[in-house]
Amino acid sequence: MQREEVLDILSRSNALLTGHFILSSGLHSAGYLQCAQVQQYPGRLEVLSKALAEKWADADVTAVVGPAMGGIVPAYELARQLGVRGFFMERASGGGFEFRRGFGVTVDDRVLVAEDVVTTGGSVKEILRALETTPAEVVGVTSLVCRDTQVDFGVTYRYLVDFEIPAYTPETCPQCKAGVLAVKPGSRPDVKGAS
Repeated sequence: MQREEVLDILSRSNALLTGHFILSSGLHSAGYLQCAQVQQYPGRLEVLSKALAEKWADADVTAVVGPAMGGIVPAYELARQLGVRGFFMERASGGGFEFRRGFGVTVDDRVLVAEDVVTTGGSVKEILRALETTPAEVVGVTSLVCRDTQVDFGVTYRYLVDFEIPAYTPETCPQCKAGVLAVKPGSRPDVKGAS
């Protein structure tokens, strides 16, 4: 799938937003990718997930896991495309991620961690730390969109499209300095460093 096709689907789904946003990482940005908007169009998400699944066809994946909230639907659809189990991990009360609802992995599992958008990779890194305590093998990380091509997960990382939008700490954010009100469009209510 070509970059222009991916961006067209994101654009038609109103997933590309402009304004002043507080990201899950606490950084601020003038652009935001709300991939949940694509998820309301199953046919569009299916097209994107099929293209992403093709990148992992030779990895012998047995399970796809995503972080709740943003990774639930992408992980499920990617698992469907790969013909494997798909589930999610949830935030633990003390921080980090954990399996709940009877989900889990075994020594025979080759796990692919899926996310909708990766900015700093914080949630994915937390998932990877949680998976280190299991007997499963992590084969890689994948996302529909990568906002930082320098992020390093220590495993193979493949994505459909990179879309780098500058992000700033609140102290260095040009829009904060100009007095523009920031909004938090994501799913995580607690943001360290957000103002």
